[in-house]
Amino acid sequence: MENTENKSGWRWVPSLYFAEGLPYVIIMTVSVIMYKNLEISNAEIAFYTSWLYLPWVIKPLWSPFVDLLRTKRWWIISMQTLLGVGFAAIAFFIPTSFFFQSTLAVFWLLAFSSATHDIAADGFYMLAQDEAQQSFFVGWRNTFYRVAMIFGQGLLVMCAGLFKGVFGTWQTAWLVIFLIVGGLTLALSVYHRFALPRAADDTSKSMARIGDLFASFFRKRGIVVTLFFILLYRLGEAQLAKIASPFLLDDVSVGGLGMSNEEVGLIYGTIGVVALLCGGVLGGMLAARDGLRRWLWPMVLAMNLPNLVYVFFAFAQPDDFLVVASGVAVEQFGYGFGFTAFTLYLIYFSQGEYKTAHYAICTGLMALGMMLPGMASGYVQEELGYGMFFVYVLLCCIPGTIVAAFLKIGDKEKSDKQ
Repeated sequence: MENTENKSGWRWVPSLYFAEGLPYVIIMTVSVIMYKNLEISNAEIAFYTSWLYLPWVIKPLWSPFVDLLRTKRWWIISMQTLLGVGFAAIAFFIPTSFFFQSTLAVFWLLAFSSATHDIAADGFYMLAQDEAQQSFFVGWRNTFYRVAMIFGQGLLVMCAGLFKGVFGTWQTAWLVIFLIVGGLTLALSVYHRFALPRAADDTSKSMARIGDLFASFFRKRGIVVTLFFILLYRLGEAQLAKIASPFLLDDVSVGGLGMSNEEVGLIYGTIGVVALLCGGVLGGMLAARDGLRRWLWPMVLAMNLPNLVYVFFAFAQPDDFLVVASGVAVEQFGYGFGFTAFTLYLIYFSQGEYKTAHYAICTGLMALGMMLPGMASGYVQEELGYGMFFVYVLLCCIPGTIVAAFLKIGDKEKSDKQ
């Protein structure tokens, strides 16, 4: 692979993966908090925002066309520009009487743009660097993706709470937030016009090869168990993720913890994300050292048992900031540690001629496993109340745990040092 320009990865890898993570966290997490502040019901929030997963579910269907049409560099800059304009449009619609319908429509377009950006950015990362550079920057790209999460569901959520105190209404507070996000995203698109190298893109794929790509995935050994694992491993987490923020924000009188945006932004969006990152790093180190087979069951248990934290929160309703922060940190650390098993198994399963595309199919199915349960979670919570809902989430962890017992994991992944 040759580059027409030789630009250091430090100039563009951190900013590119910050730009990849920011739209995702805004669309999937910050939107939930915004709608809660604007007094949309939990059932409507969970149902409609879960539909926003759909572009990530189906992105393997159009990812080959991102390869075939234009360069990945063009797609990155174009999608960032479109995302910036879209976030500004959200700000425009927030003060209107039809804000819920109009902002959801824009979020839908933004979700497709963000999923397309993911395809182009991940492909560009491989094209613009040799294998040694890719290995060196893989940790940094993941770190800056997490930094975008902290910025989005941490700093921006806290700022929304502060702006509400300054401007007096949630509408104005979130309007300002989305103007900031839109301006930042447009600034990143301008920066990347100059910072991204011009890599030699390989677009010589044929439609026949694309057909074989999909067919070969479903011919893989162990495909049935793998499909159940992908769809069920995060069944509990998929529903918890949609209700956690509304639960923390809801008044104590209706079963919530009555926290402010500033507190939720600090606890869930900052402390929680740092704990998530630490769990993921530790899981990756242990799996690289000893192999996934040895750590599979500790990771499965770490993924599910910490959900007991929310059962405790719902029934005890603690008002101590440190107790809630510590509980969220434990739950998120367990999630990060347990999610390592999920990621590594998908990488292991995807090995072969089409490993990149097959991994994309796996992540699309993963998004489906988050979307469908998430759509129902709000209705289930409203029927059961917060306490029994979190008990129900624990029960939903059982099917994925059972399927994990049927996974066939060899020693091959131990030497991959993923």
